Amino acid sequence: MRNHRKDAMPTRRVARLGLTATAALSALALTACSGGGGGGTGGGDATQGGGADTVTVWHYFSDEQQVRLMDEYKAKFEAEHEGSTVENVFVPYDQMNSKLISAAGAGQGPDVVVFNGAEASTLALGGALAPMDEYWDAYEDADQFPEAVIHEVDGTMYAAQGYVNLLGLWYNKDILDEIGVQPPTTVDELEAAMAKAKEAGHQGITLSGLPQSQGEWQAYPWITDAGFTYEAPDAGALQAGLERVRGWVDQGWLPQEAVNWDQTVPFQQFAAGSFAFAANGNWQMGTAEADADFEYGVVPLPLGDTGKVYLGGEGEAIGAFSDNPDLAWEYLTSTYFDADGQLLAPEIVGSIPSRADAAQADVVTGNELLAPFAETTEKYGANYPDAVVPPEAVADLQLAVGQAWSAAIGGQKSPADAARGAVATVEGLLGS
Repeated sequence: MRNHRKDAMPTRRVARLGLTATAALSALALTACSGGGGGGTGGGDATQGGGADTVTVWHYFSDEQQVRLMDEYKAKFEAEHEGSTVENVFVPYDQMNSKLISAAGAGQGPDVVVFNGAEASTLALGGALAPMDEYWDAYEDADQFPEAVIHEVDGTMYAAQGYVNLLGLWYNKDILDEIGVQPPTTVDELEAAMAKAKEAGHQGITLSGLPQSQGEWQAYPWITDAGFTYEAPDAGALQAGLERVRGWVDQGWLPQEAVNWDQTVPFQQFAAGSFAFAANGNWQMGTAEADADFEYGVVPLPLGDTGKVYLGGEGEAIGAFSDNPDLAWEYLTSTYFDADGQLLAPEIVGSIPSRADAAQADVVTGNELLAPFAETTEKYGANYPDAVVPPEAVADLQLAVGQAWSAAIGGQKSPADAARGAVATVEGLLGS
């Protein structure tokens, strides 16, 4: 098969990248998640920070390229700080919050936390993050960061994002050429393409159906496309969104085992070559480059007027019980917050730098695959989490909707029952 890299995207999108990426970064109201997953690498003691010259960094990455980025940051910091070391510690995504809050309760924890930014309030209110106001106020490059990537809770800053992540529709161009269709611009076109792919002996689409925040993150575009909002949660609209995706399972386009997939596994399935599409993120560019032995490309998710896509990325913070918060801050300003450090993210993973200066670098503006993601931020971008959700309710709301999403995909509940239960919970959390 042909081995395609950067030239799969239509050239008409390329000229827009410099403008759209810059406009998007200046307008984002971001807080969150590309998601990690089970398995992965790491080591060390996941209960406390390191010694005086060691920076212990907790993360939840299992994707090979995301782990590589962590390793590159380790090497960069150690090269710039003789005698200091970095210990990257893997904590499973679904255990990160509980382990951080439990450790904080015992007066322990890591020096640096790389976490789902949407859960900044959960971790801050749980006592796991240290305030960063004094460091940030003295940081000479703070003006390079848009307010949208700063995480504050009750007027106190706890974290910032080194990059931006969001979902798009990856496609296998070899399969689409074989079945004679173009990348879809509407859901109807997507479904017609998946039907043709199945008829030709291929599979349809991959995505995450986990019953937690990763599931809610993946559900959000499809349920908002059906008219669901958190401002006025309606069970009928949520049911319609869940029914559509459950229909993909019934048609044999989406594997029911997606309920067990975090966001890493479905893209690995796509990169293996048998699926026509993957609803996944810009952070998968490194994996596509390394593993996909076919021509591929990306377009915005084919949503209608009400469809929205969460804008997010990981937050980076100093642990509340860091052994050396000053060294932890030096790690952050040498890696995630540094201009050169941020350029490693699009190069290795495909994430968009949050700094205004780094976002103008050739590695971003010259990368065709980032264009549809930048386009999405303008057309469909939405705050993550939704601004109407109280900070203390974010985790429970994500869990409720993620569980409904997973139950509908897996057939444990009908879309109608899953929607009614989720909306009842959401209304209670919102005080509706």
